[in-house]
Amino acid sequence: MAAEGAVLRLENLSKRYRRDRPAIFERLSLELHAGEYLAVMGESGVGKSTLLNLLAGLDEPTTGRIWLDEIELSALDDDARTLVRRRAIGFVFQAFHVLPYLTVEQNVALPLELASAPAAQRAARTSEMLDAVGLGRASRCYPRELSGGEIQRIAIARALVHRPRLVLADEPTGNLDPRSAGQILTLLREQIKANAGAGVLITHSRAAAQTADRICVLDMSGLKPHVTAG
Repeated sequence: MAAEGAVLRLENLSKRYRRDRPAIFERLSLELHAGEYLAVMGESGVGKSTLLNLLAGLDEPTTGRIWLDEIELSALDDDARTLVRRRAIGFVFQAFHVLPYLTVEQNVALPLELASAPAAQRAARTSEMLDAVGLGRASRCYPRELSGGEIQRIAIARALVHRPRLVLADEPTGNLDPRSAGQILTLLREQIKANAGAGVLITHSRAAAQTADRICVLDMSGLKPHVTAG
């Protein structure tokens, strides 16, 4: 069971795709508590995307265990992990992944629909999140009518609308200008804190990483605290 108060716990995690090749990483351990926001940095190819897939239950570790609250995610089958993702995990991607044929409001409400939330609850919570990200007046617009920064706000609202315990953000500002990127990172941090969940930000950007509570660097031997030179 996860340590008391821990939202996410990784225990000696390793991932290897082939026995005759080196591990992507190994001996990876970590704890995140409610309201904690972690940035993970590392060179290309060290396994940041692999780590994100493991945390999301989209892949299985070779060894080790992953706990999300009291649920051992790494012990579940595919169907059970899918249910956990729908209920307890929110995703923010670099490529936005909003649905162009749905309005802003419909995009944001999608996780609540998948969870079969009552219509009145869906409407109230969707409206609340749209106001929180500054898109209340754009609820009936389509993504093609909005800027890149506004579309990423849709993605954040959608990721958080069901109050997930864990938010996973994969280079969420990679396609944005510096001003929009700064706004998005501030918004993401504020919303993770407001929902009392935990967040993991995967990024190459030192500026983006510095908006998190702490920074770790991923390499083959695991996650190490980031140390600033000087």
